[in-house]
Amino acid sequence: MIRPMPFSATLRRRSAALVTAASAALLLALPARVSAQTDYYNTDGGRPLQVEDAYATERYSFELHLAPLRLERTQGAVYNWAAEPKIEFGILPRTQIELGLPLAYVDQPRLGRHVAGAAGLELSVLHNLNTETETLPAFAVVGDVLAPAGGLGPDRAYASVKGIATRTYSWLRFHLNGQYTFSDRSRGSATAATSASAGIVELSRWWAGVAVDKTFPLRSMLIGAETYARQPIVPGQPVQWNAGVGVRYQLAPQFALDGGVGARLSGDDRSWYFTVGTAYAFGLRSLMSVPRAR
Repeated sequence: MIRPMPFSATLRRRSAALVTAASAALLLALPARVSAQTDYYNTDGGRPLQVEDAYATERYSFELHLAPLRLERTQGAVYNWAAEPKIEFGILPRTQIELGLPLAYVDQPRLGRHVAGAAGLELSVLHNLNTETETLPAFAVVGDVLAPAGGLGPDRAYASVKGIATRTYSWLRFHLNGQYTFSDRSRGSATAATSASAGIVELSRWWAGVAVDKTFPLRSMLIGAETYARQPIVPGQPVQWNAGVGVRYQLAPQFALDGGVGARLSGDDRSWYFTVGTAYAFGLRSLMSVPRAR
């Protein structure tokens, strides 16, 4: 009987070194690619729904929100255009930081006037507290500061805190958001205090909402719907109820496109709105730690 020849110690060492080198190459390539290919699955506030999920950007990954645009038309024929270019970075495990620059343009054709400018500088930190299990939803907390900047920005900083819960089933995902703002109403321009609520950054004393979404992995697409209530930060204003639907689609491994429509269903300034935006996800290999072969 012919017996197989055993591997020599040298051959085993070379095989182990080859496997280690291959694993290191995969670690360099996979983080940016995997996070980018599933970017459609991760929802952010306003992209396309206000209610977001509890998951952070992958560690060492960046996501650029390129020219996200929102148009809202009120009953008084006032058009509010808003955009918030921003960048997200996965700075720690399950933790991301985000920097955005809200821009606003308010057109009042009946009065023949308009205002435009930056509406502040926004910095936020999101931390995912746990991994979702069969019995426990995923939870996250968000700290946000809207700082004074631009002609339509607040006259002082607005600080807020948000709690997020996400529960995933094979047929749907459910999200619950609640946010509270600690600062008082801005003593500055009334336009700055009210127009931001029609844009991407909402100046609210509090707001709470629920959303559901359905993913289609083979098509790299997500569709969702939401409803939420918000109490404007301006005193004396009634609670506003809103509803909307949206879709997020993966155009390419690193590009995602989103869009949505919705309406303000209550209050004196009922309106409809439309949003559209793109996101570009990428990673820097120099930030990724790779184990050395021995």
